[in-house]
Amino acid sequence: MAVVTLRIDGQAVAVPAGSSLLAASRVAGLALPVLCHLDGLTPVGACRLCLVAIEGQGKLQPACTSEALEGQVVATNTAELQELRRLAVELFFAEGNHVCAYCVASGACELQAMAVTVGMDHSRFPYQYPLRAVDASHPLFSLDANRCILCSRCVRVCAELEGAHVWAIAGRGRHCHLVAGLDQPWGEVDACSSCGQCVEACPTGALFHKDDSTSEKHPHPARALQRRRVQDLPPRPDR
Repeated sequence: MAVVTLRIDGQAVAVPAGSSLLAASRVAGLALPVLCHLDGLTPVGACRLCLVAIEGQGKLQPACTSEALEGQVVATNTAELQELRRLAVELFFAEGNHVCAYCVASGACELQAMAVTVGMDHSRFPYQYPLRAVDASHPLFSLDANRCILCSRCVRVCAELEGAHVWAIAGRGRHCHLVAGLDQPWGEVDACSSCGQCVEACPTGALFHKDDSTSEKHPHPARALQRRRVQDLPPRPDR
């Protein structure tokens, strides 16, 4: 197996050729922040939280989609990167309607936890308060688009693991939004197998079980990568 050697934050790291910089940083014992990334799914670099500085390149690169190359010198935690990560999280909150006190995922939300990680306790940007719908047409689950951060984890887990291709991102710019089927109510999409993998993969309270109330969502990302039906899953400990 071919191996490449590089330096990340001053540490020499050896990883198999073809590894991403995110994987290399984990070998170095570094925990780069991520929201759109989920092990087992194709990386897309959507959240931009794992940006790193590569010596000799004037442009910051997402570690999840950048290949580790021989001789690279990489910095993952500069003052500039810290500020950009906080800015990104502030924008996530400002462009959606994230009211944690009334969210099913409060206390188990990756966006909420990321705000703590980057030291964000308020947004310096005006809140947009977009008018977004709640789709409760599915018999088991609901979609609250107000809490969606367009990470596309649900899109990829449904397409790549379940093979159902229920979800897609539609629109452009501030009008981007998650759609089911051909922009149908979720409950009317015949391709949906009710496997629940999209719900388990969701990092926020955008996709949730209908019987979850405030602070009751307990996502298990690792379980989302298993081809199992909802009815086959063991009862959650809070039930």
